[in-house]
Amino acid sequence: MIPAIDIAPLFGADSPARRAADLAIARAAAETGFMTVRGLPDPAILSPAMRATLLGIFRLPDAAKARLLRRGFDPARPNVYRGWFPLQTGQFSYKEGIDIGPDVAYPDRPVDPGDPLCEATPLPDEVELPGWRAAAARYYRGMEAIGHALNHAIARGLGLAETAFDAAFDGGISSLRLAHYPERGPETLGTRDPASLQVVEGGRAYWLVNVPHADSGCVTLLAQNGVEGLQARMLDGTWVTVPPTEGTLAINFGKLLERWTGGRIRATEHRVVSLAGERF
Repeated sequence: MIPAIDIAPLFGADSPARRAADLAIARAAAETGFMTVRGLPDPAILSPAMRATLLGIFRLPDAAKARLLRRGFDPARPNVYRGWFPLQTGQFSYKEGIDIGPDVAYPDRPVDPGDPLCEATPLPDEVELPGWRAAAARYYRGMEAIGHALNHAIARGLGLAETAFDAAFDGGISSLRLAHYPERGPETLGTRDPASLQVVEGGRAYWLVNVPHADSGCVTLLAQNGVEGLQARMLDGTWVTVPPTEGTLAINFGKLLERWTGGRIRATEHRVVSLAGERF
């Protein structure tokens, strides 16, 4: 089972409720490497209205998306990591989207073209998507606050000073990724063996739109859109669907945090299966 934890106490002073939340997070980090959380300080960032605004970027015409591409898809672009990644056939992952840096929330901070995490992000024009930049900035800052609170809880659970991880994130280096997984079909496979991108559940075959992997970073905060498909591998090797409950975040931990903590926190393998249509 995927633990479900109320993290509201993390945003207050030391208390029995906060210590209980710390303990629950530490247990989830060590045993499953996955959890869902509720009790966010700004619930509006997970509202249908916020989601509709942010996901409006996927409705842009192709010419507008092309202006947001990263260098790997347009050699003329200066940005290496920030920016748009299009759908590609013949890949293990079938998704499109954009990786956004801290400049969306902190436009006055200097950017560093030599650092892929701190380079400028190509963003849609305000005329193309009115209100999108303001929404993305609020969402980024909201998720950043949750990430800091989780890092503090993790540190306390490890018996460290709660600020132990803070210096690694000075200046804001986190990524906001907006992603779209369309339904997959044989025409998206290229030369790949269809069997390598299918799983069978309940006697029915489903397409993988993201193959099993563990994230590379520290902590991933994922707002789902109510569509099942994200699955985590448990210690016994079984796959469990992460509940896409409205108003919650799915949280998992990355290989960087696993290494920092000597394996006390698990970077859990997960995948995305096209169980019920497209996912955002």
